[in-house]
Amino acid sequence: MTGSAEAKVRISDVDVIYPGALGASAVHALDGIDLAVRDGEFVSLIGPSGCGKSTLLRVLSDLAKPTEGSVVVAGDDPRRARLKRKVGFVFQDAALLEWRRILTNVALPLEIEGVPRGKRLARAQELIDLVGLSGFERQYPNQLSGGMRQRAAIARAMSTKPEVLLMDEPFGALDQITRDRLNLELLNLTQKNRMTVLFVTHSIREAVLLSDRVVVMTARPGRISEIIEVDLPRPRTLEVRETAAFAALANRGVHLLEMGSKT
Repeated sequence: MTGSAEAKVRISDVDVIYPGALGASAVHALDGIDLAVRDGEFVSLIGPSGCGKSTLLRVLSDLAKPTEGSVVVAGDDPRRARLKRKVGFVFQDAALLEWRRILTNVALPLEIEGVPRGKRLARAQELIDLVGLSGFERQYPNQLSGGMRQRAAIARAMSTKPEVLLMDEPFGALDQITRDRLNLELLNLTQKNRMTVLFVTHSIREAVLLSDRVVVMTARPGRISEIIEVDLPRPRTLEVRETAAFAALANRGVHLLEMGSKT
């Protein structure tokens, strides 16, 4: 098991095999995944398309079941962690409800929990302020840019104060300037709130910028080929990308991705 004994997330020898439909062959998505994520750690998952990165997040969030192996999230199995609101999930698409204003979109998980209206709206407003959307509380999602919608999605995921935040390529569809801005905001949020984050991305540079460790996966069936320790000092800014240390880590990641894609 890679990681400390004080892990917030433990993934032990996990396989995921999807049965084939209508006579098609089964799909072996993940093979022998073994990983521990420490409390407050930011871990990125990178690898070729289809290597099972998103599947792993789905297992952690109880949206998919492992075929073999076990998972512990904040001291519970994924189902109990989900029911106890220990896990927040941010998807590539913000998936906001178009008929709800931003304030009530962010408050939705608390509404589902039965939190009184005044308390849940106050919490939603606090998070809206935190992610830089003050003044847009009364807007509808279609009145916001893609980057602003993703900020709202992050705020919604944080509304229940999850112990683990799962992020599945949340910035993948954004332009580079917006992506850089949200990378900085995510760095600030995670550092201030000491959040445990698992983050899926196809960008090795994004992974190195944000992470404490980068988990490199092989082509399907997804296996962990290597884990890159990112020893760049925090707090980080975009300027760190111009350093030799950053370039060395990014080049290492690119090399490992190229090797993993041939596996």
